[in-house]
Amino acid sequence: MQFIIDGHNLIPHISGFSLSDPDDEQSLIDLLIPYLRAKKSRAMVFFDRAAPGQAGQRNFGLVKAVFVPEGQSADSAIAAYVRQLGGSSRTHTLVSSDRMVQAAARAHHAAILTSHEFSQQMARFYEDSPLDDPASHKLSPDEIEEWQDLFNQYGSQPPDGMSP
Repeated sequence: MQFIIDGHNLIPHISGFSLSDPDDEQSLIDLLIPYLRAKKSRAMVFFDRAAPGQAGQRNFGLVKAVFVPEGQSADSAIAAYVRQLGGSSRTHTLVSSDRMVQAAARAHHAAILTSHEFSQQMARFYEDSPLDDPASHKLSPDEIEEWQDLFNQYGSQPPDGMSP
């Protein structure tokens, strides 16, 4: 399944996120990637009010972000995208609470999730499987000994083929 996400419609529904944050779009993208990886999904996220010179589409792996230029709306860009999908829109889920956007997606048989419903699904995902923080991983005594042996083996010289 693929998601079509109304980005600025979703952001206020995520705890700790705010539309007034200058990095709100990137924060949303960063939050989506692990979720999508776990769900084996992809997403097309639409953001309106792109800064001058920043409009266009960018690829972030599992997330493609569309930054809609000033003077146009993400809502109309989403509706056009759903129309363009045609029959394949049945394999997509729209994430938006905007009724007009929902109607456009529903007319092409896409599934609908409100922004609140989707944010709740993501919150449950992150509660059940928090992101692995490498700093919280403690090395076992055997791992410490292994690393010490490795460092002592090479002293101040790096292994062959590796330059300092």
